[in-house]
Amino acid sequence: MDADKVVREFCEAWSRADLETIMDAFTDDAVYHNIPMAPCKGKDEIRTFIAGLLGGMASSVEFDVRLQLVDGLKVMNERIDTIVMGDKNIVLPVCGVFELTEDGKIAGWRDYFDAGQFAGN
Repeated sequence: MDADKVVREFCEAWSRADLETIMDAFTDDAVYHNIPMAPCKGKDEIRTFIAGLLGGMASSVEFDVRLQLVDGLKVMNERIDTIVMGDKNIVLPVCGVFELTEDGKIAGWRDYFDAGQFAGN
């Protein structure tokens, strides 16, 4: 299992709005936490959040990974996320931390960003 490749492919799936590939990357009990918000626990909560973003709120989401570091089963990346929501084009610097299992699934994902910048403030 190549942790770097797992996370890069996961990030690339967002630009295709490929919900099934995105969801397949998670363990059943994964936790996804956008730090300014409440965490999503388990695949059902994660799916609801991501499907809402990809299926309604945003017309496109792109992750531009600028730097990615791997330490065993932990991956940290610095990204620029571009999210198009209606007439808003949100360009958001993000630091992502991923915790993988031995079989290459995401058990934990935390994203750190400025919520005010996301809101357009």
